[in-house]
Amino acid sequence: MSLIIANAVVFMYELSLGPRLLESFIYQMGMVPASILQAQIPGTGGYSTVITSMFLHGGWLHLIGNMLYLWIFGNNIEDSMGHLRFIVFYLLAGLAAAAAHLAFNPTSTVPTIGASGAVSGVLGAYLVLFPHARIETLVTFGWFIRIVLLPAWVLLIFWIGLQFLYQLLEPIDPMAGGVAYAAHIGGFVAGVLLIPLFRKYRRKAYFKYH
Repeated sequence: MSLIIANAVVFMYELSLGPRLLESFIYQMGMVPASILQAQIPGTGGYSTVITSMFLHGGWLHLIGNMLYLWIFGNNIEDSMGHLRFIVFYLLAGLAAAAAHLAFNPTSTVPTIGASGAVSGVLGAYLVLFPHARIETLVTFGWFIRIVLLPAWVLLIFWIGLQFLYQLLEPIDPMAGGVAYAAHIGGFVAGVLLIPLFRKYRRKAYFKYH
């Protein structure tokens, strides 16, 4: 998928930068809410960062986690609407995620980066189109570790429920970093609402992923 390649290429560029240049790059291309909604902060980017921030990642685990979700769930969503429409859908979900993060963190001076908001839109779309697809899921409870098949709706409802819970527990601190749970929620809701406008058809087959 071209979006996975684009994210990987940008991350490779990040790795080529030294610590100082990387920090400057993150502040220029990452989305800093206070700089957008209040006064422009020197060294930060402008409105375009709501797009550019979607393609930045803070490390290998950050990148791999987002791209794994995009690969697992994105293929079927892309098939349902076509390549170009999928890119537009992805970007719109990312914009909705950025708007949600700005609404809940208007004074934050920490750059927001990552594809998770846009990927959350893909998850929302998957819930609408393929709720009964069987997903192989790793379940752990103490010493109990097992891979089980779960319907997509169970996994995705549980996931978005956690995002709401974590957002409620999130401290209001303009200097705090961490996971942008509001962005996850905004992207997910956007995916649910946008998918009827973008899909061309709905597959009748059920899917199982490894």
